[in-house]
Order: sequence, then structure tokens, then C-alpha cells
Amino acid sequence: MSDGHIRTEVHGHVLEIVIDNSAKKNAFTPAMMEQLSDALTELHDNEAYRVGVICAEGRDFTAGLDMPKFFGPSAEKRNIKEGNVDPFGLTKRCRKPVITAVQGIVFTIGIELMLTGDIVVAAADSRFCQMESKRGIAPLGGAHLRFLSRAGWGDAMYHLFLCDEFSAERAQAIGLVQEVVPPGEQVGRAMALAAIIARNAPLGIQVTKEAAAKYVEGGEAAAIAHIPTIRDRVLGSADAKEGIQSFIERRAAVFQGR
Repeated sequence: MSDGHIRTEVHGHVLEIVIDNSAKKNAFTPAMMEQLSDALTELHDNEAYRVGVICAEGRDFTAGLDMPKFFGPSAEKRNIKEGNVDPFGLTKRCRKPVITAVQGIVFTIGIELMLTGDIVVAAADSRFCQMESKRGIAPLGGAHLRFLSRAGWGDAMYHLFLCDEFSAERAQAIGLVQEVVPPGEQVGRAMALAAIIARNAPLGIQVTKEAAAKYVEGGEAAAIAHIPTIRDRVLGSADAKEGIQSFIERRAAVFQGR
């Protein structure tokens, strides 16, 4: 079975970036993460592209990481090229507007990817969950800062602590999603918004994003700098091993807090 891939399609000044691993609920492999970085870098560098749209094939946006391929004895090497855009915007951020269209399952890195962008259009059947702490680890792709900046402390901690599943309606109410549309219409609506943005002055749009990012960069820098510390604490824990093993064995995890 294919491990999936990221493909791109050009629509005038809009670059459509498609997650294509629907047989596995669009779970990300290390290779797919590299390909996403390459696609975002092409959007960032190529002046012909003014707006990016990230979307996914099939019923689901993404179930998250293909965990055994990222953690544990069968983990595969990750190789994001030096100077590339970081898909999570923790190092190099894409300077062009990015609209994300989501549907079905939008778990863990799915939320982090959409919050790295600028605007989110969600199908009404979207289901969101930041469940890393159910797996013995923690959000490491920016949820700890972007969930907070979009939703505010109370709503962010509510969902980050409960690791619960919530609806598109709830996501819109707390600011994670800007529009909710009938299932199947999310990509078309995102492309329509992208076309409108692409008709505006590209430099004006890009410097608007740049200036807005400056507002939050100070706080983000401190939060991003702390990620290696929390990564070491959780990934080296017995709870992380138990979380991954329970996922593989499809059973409830039993955590010890160590």
C-alpha cells in the first residue's frame, strides 16, 4: 500500500497543495512532511503564486502522524531541507497567505497545520481533537501557542486538557475556523476565497501578513524555544512508550506520570 504523498496543482496565481493518503485517513509519514515543506517553499519563493490552499483527498483531512514511523524502533529519518518553509511555522514561516480546507477527522497535527496558515474553511462534518496527551506525549507542532492565540486561554486549555473531540460549529465559535460549509464544498469555497485574495495587490497582502506576524512573534519565540525542553521530557518518558504501545495494540493506555 502506498505511503501517500503531497501533490500540487496550479490555478492561476493560486497553488493548491493536496494531502493524498486517504487509504490511511491522510496520516502523515516523514516523507509526506518533507513534501509538504517543499510545496510550501515553492509557494513562498515563486512570485507567480500569490495564495496557497491546503486541502486533502477523501473523507478526512488527517488523522495525524503515522506514529510508528515517527517514534519508536521503526521510526524513519526526517529530512526537511535547510532553508525550507517549516510546515508548522516554528522556524521559517510562509510569507504568502495560506487557506486551509478541512473535513472529517482533523486530529493533532491537522489542527496545528491549519493554525499555521491564515484562514480555515471547514466542512460541517469536521471533527477536531488535540489528543497527544492521550498518547503519553504533548502537542509539539505549535498547538500550545496558536490554539491559545486563536481561542484564548480558557477555551484553549479546555480542549488541550480534555483532549476531547469537538465540532466544526464549536471550532468556529472559538476562532479556530472562519467559515463552515456543507460537506464537499470546503475546497471550492477555499479556492474562491483564494481567488479573491489573489486579485488584491500581492505586496500589500504579503506585508500585511508580515506586519501581523511581528505582533505575535515575541511571545511565539519564547514558546517555540521551549519546545525542545518539553519534547525531551515527554518523549523520554515511560508514559510516551506506553502511549505508543497502546496505540499499536489498540487498547486504552495506563499512564503513571513518569
